[in-house]
Amino acid sequence: MKKYLLVALLLAAFSVGAMAQREPSPKKCAISAGVLQGGGGLVGVDFEAMIGSHFSAQAGVGLLSFGVGVNYHFKPFINSSMVSLVYWHQGLGDSHTVGWVGPVYTFRAPKVFQFQIGMGYKANYGPAATSEMRKVPVGLMYSIGVYFPI
Repeated sequence: MKKYLLVALLLAAFSVGAMAQREPSPKKCAISAGVLQGGGGLVGVDFEAMIGSHFSAQAGVGLLSFGVGVNYHFKPFINSSMVSLVYWHQGLGDSHTVGWVGPVYTFRAPKVFQFQIGMGYKANYGPAATSEMRKVPVGLMYSIGVYFPI
């Protein structure tokens, strides 16, 4: 647990330094794609739109997954890092395993690169959830990918 806290603090410090050098994007929407995006699918995409000066909403789909979230950006533009409250639904129909809800920190580099890390609490189980999955109430939520303001 101490390692995760240290990593989170280092990422936050790196993010603050990177934000000081970035150019604000005049665009109000972004598309992101990558590994474990779109609700934690193997690969996925998210669409995000600013709904206030610091707030945005996102929705995404992945390979057998989907997700939604509400985000608070540290700066009032789409290409800034953020914290989010998200729901990730992994698996569809008979392949549904688990639904996660929880806070996520998203680091966005000034251009293109982003990654997320957070902790999810199991909100629901599906028919494909194993007995081992049901034993652990929380899990690590993470993804890595690219984003493009549009």
